Amino acid sequence: MSEKPVLYDYWRSSASYRVRIALNLLGLEYDSQQIDLLSAEHRGADYLKVNPQGILPALRVDGFCLTQSLAIIEYLHATTTGSTLLPDDAAGQARVRQLSYAIAMEIHPICNLRVARHVTELTGGGEAEKRAWMQHYIARGLDAQELLLAQGRSGRFAHGDTPTMADCCLIPQLYNSDRWGVDYTHHAMISEIAEAARGLDAFARAHPDQIGPPGP
Repeated sequence: MSEKPVLYDYWRSSASYRVRIALNLLGLEYDSQQIDLLSAEHRGADYLKVNPQGILPALRVDGFCLTQSLAIIEYLHATTTGSTLLPDDAAGQARVRQLSYAIAMEIHPICNLRVARHVTELTGGGEAEKRAWMQHYIARGLDAQELLLAQGRSGRFAHGDTPTMADCCLIPQLYNSDRWGVDYTHHAMISEIAEAARGLDAFARAHPDQIGPPGP
């Protein structure tokens, strides 16, 4: 990399959280530019020039800008010598992508806060209904993730003894689970992975509590 990457980030964005973990696991230094979702900075003209979708994250790297968290992680894997974010074998790569997509493409879209807000507005609901929506779909998604993990998991993490893209997706989802009051402790494999991740600095430094909300 010719210059330090710039991550357009928001402390509570689980998609951004995934990329922070990946950058840390790869030992890549980066600059963080916080985009305040609460003040709708992501919908402002300046940020839309970075990412026309107006969503997070985006990563400025190697002279261009990437969006979509999994595309970013795969690019970082492909361009970083020694990366183990994806396994070397085709079957392992497919399994890690499967586990990653089950969270990023199944749980996350339907449990995105803007989706839950829109649903409650359409149905005349309030905070209780929004929380119930989140709890229902997060719990169903984690039930499925535990079953997927049971299909061939070996090692401390989702795929082997080294964190992969799958773990970069799972740990932020568990943060959201805690936020919305979804208990996952009855899922043995998910709980074991969460415990293993807690012991690694790369995950700890990426945690939203270490980033915090944007200042005034």
